[in-house]
Amino acid sequence: MEKFDTIVIGAGPGGLAAAYDLSGAGQNVALIENNLWGGTCPNRGCDPKKVLLSAVEARDRMTQLKGKGFGDVPYVNWEGLEKFKATFTDPVSAGSKKGAINAGITAIDGSPKFVSEKELSVNESTYQADHFIIATGQRPSYSDIPGKEYLLSSTDFLSLKQMPKTITIIGAGYIAFELATIANATGAEVHVVHHNDHPLKAFNEKYAQELVHQLETKGVKFHFNVDTKEIIKSAGQLTLKADDFSLTSDLIIGATGRIPNVDILDLEKANVKADRHGVIVNEKLQSSNDKIFAIGDVVSTKTPKLTPVAGFEADYVSNVILGKTTDDIKIPLVPTVVYGTPKLAQVGEQNGAKVVDQDVTSWFTYSHTNEPKAMIRIVLNDKSQIIGATVLSNEADSMINLLTKAIEQKMTNADVKKEILAYPTAGSDLEYLF
Repeated sequence: MEKFDTIVIGAGPGGLAAAYDLSGAGQNVALIENNLWGGTCPNRGCDPKKVLLSAVEARDRMTQLKGKGFGDVPYVNWEGLEKFKATFTDPVSAGSKKGAINAGITAIDGSPKFVSEKELSVNESTYQADHFIIATGQRPSYSDIPGKEYLLSSTDFLSLKQMPKTITIIGAGYIAFELATIANATGAEVHVVHHNDHPLKAFNEKYAQELVHQLETKGVKFHFNVDTKEIIKSAGQLTLKADDFSLTSDLIIGATGRIPNVDILDLEKANVKADRHGVIVNEKLQSSNDKIFAIGDVVSTKTPKLTPVAGFEADYVSNVILGKTTDDIKIPLVPTVVYGTPKLAQVGEQNGAKVVDQDVTSWFTYSHTNEPKAMIRIVLNDKSQIIGATVLSNEADSMINLLTKAIEQKMTNADVKKEILAYPTAGSDLEYLF
């Protein structure tokens, strides 16, 4: 039986970061992956999605300036864009595994299962370790309805060789909005079906509804309060059935959530407890077995399931295992972004002593590219310090990072005015926002 100091399960961004940290500190580390090395983000998540969105953003800029320097605006060529995306994704898995091996990490392909509190098996071999880190992430989940086998996932969408003429997306969260944005820019007829009338429930409702409106002006059709009951396949097309509702399209994507990858690990044999949200951990990210940690999307927590969070947790757990800290983890502010057109971003508290909502569409930052709508909400405490923000604009992803730093530094308007930022940029607008 081979023995390691630490075995990391899952070679995504979090697992890789932890393995590199521990190996770099002199530990004998094994890293196990049962699918694509590098994980969801660079292979079939945020990175390839961002490549696809680059073309969408370019088209949006031309559309906004149609008649103001541009003529007819073409649709995004999906086949060409997919080939470009592949130049980023194709090398990831092999490169990630090779990098780990070159760093002295033992790379193991296969699906691990715990056999005891200190042992697991992979491919009929058993391995032992002083510590384990579970970083197995999540996978798409589907409603348990007749015909669910016809549903495709976001992973399938990102790998489509051809974009269908009509596409339906079930769900109204981050993934649904982002896939709808991309498909719409290719000229596809896009429908979004959701079981209630609260899209993007984690965001301010006013801003979420404005994003819906902006996508509707581009041709995306939203169907709210439609609870999907069945998917029927006939003559090469799929029909979504609900009470008094029927919608036929070429392809249907299920974007109704994700579930943690814990069910294949035999966690009970390692005395590790989990719920439907993932591995249950304490303030040191230890499971009910204090020698087994969990990081990233597989953790049962309300912290946003984002790649930077996984990396932050990986660094923290590595320091705990190496004896460099005994402090509980403290997750900093985590900004979140929906990459629609426009983008919608949010950070911090959404209620406070004072809320300043501004329609900034006419401000030079947004009017010089003829943005159709730009809105910013600033939330202040009773000391006039910024504690939260929501941004809807093409600049939202950059702007939310500036606002995050302002919140962390407990800045007031007077503090912002002491700064000189590049002009004219979204950052130079900060002093006028509150």
